[in-house]
Amino acid sequence: MSALPYTVTDSMTMLRRNLRHMRRYPSLTLFIAGMPVVFLLLFVYVLGGTLGAGLVAGTGITGGRDQYIAYVVPGILVITVAGAAQGTALSMAMDMASGIIARFRTMAIARASVLTGHVLGSVIQTMLAVAIVTAVALLIGFRPTTDPIYWLAAAGLIALVALAISWLSVALGLVTDNVETASNLPMFLIILPLLSSGFVPTNSMPGPLAWFADNQPFTPIIETLRGLLLGTPIGNSAALAVGWCLLISALSYVWARRLYDRNSAKAA
Repeated sequence: MSALPYTVTDSMTMLRRNLRHMRRYPSLTLFIAGMPVVFLLLFVYVLGGTLGAGLVAGTGITGGRDQYIAYVVPGILVITVAGAAQGTALSMAMDMASGIIARFRTMAIARASVLTGHVLGSVIQTMLAVAIVTAVALLIGFRPTTDPIYWLAAAGLIALVALAISWLSVALGLVTDNVETASNLPMFLIILPLLSSGFVPTNSMPGPLAWFADNQPFTPIIETLRGLLLGTPIGNSAALAVGWCLLISALSYVWARRLYDRNSAKAA
């Protein structure tokens, strides 16, 4: 039998391990959803009236608080995905520090399965958190205006983003032996959506900041989600969004595997 079936079987075993942890500590999923919900309520009920009135022509959405919720929800969903990175990196670092990875190395299991189990578990947990945030958004007035097939496409894009962020988070959890440092490294992923088109149009920002917002990964992702859910123009954002996700996933996978193999060599 080739190595692939063994890798798939071992990855599913590691996934079940991570799902048991998630079921044992459901508060972690609620915590991941908690901060985006706070952001959502803050931007809609505290800042929504002013920010909504300031939306410029070309966004497809103009008006006050009720209209601003439609504009801001895609950015909040992306923040939910980015916020899950901290827990993934921390979980990976804790496994390394606790010695459980060293035990796995003594077993006849595929090395890639340990990392894949963390990634798949993180994607599932992230999608559950996104479902909670989406439910809150619907309760306070968010109403997608496109067909359900586009909602499914939006869910697929969110899952792809979660996969990319999860692989990056696993690498960040492996890059340091310090659990505290590993939990802080992914913080930049929460800042980046704030410096995108998630909350205000990029053309309202100063020149250098607008250039950065237009050319960072989260802006095309948010614009694509906005178009899929609300029917606003997407343009080339969809291709850029998928391209960024695939690039981040591939580079992070290679980085994580090298870090894992390097740590394995040190342990040996």
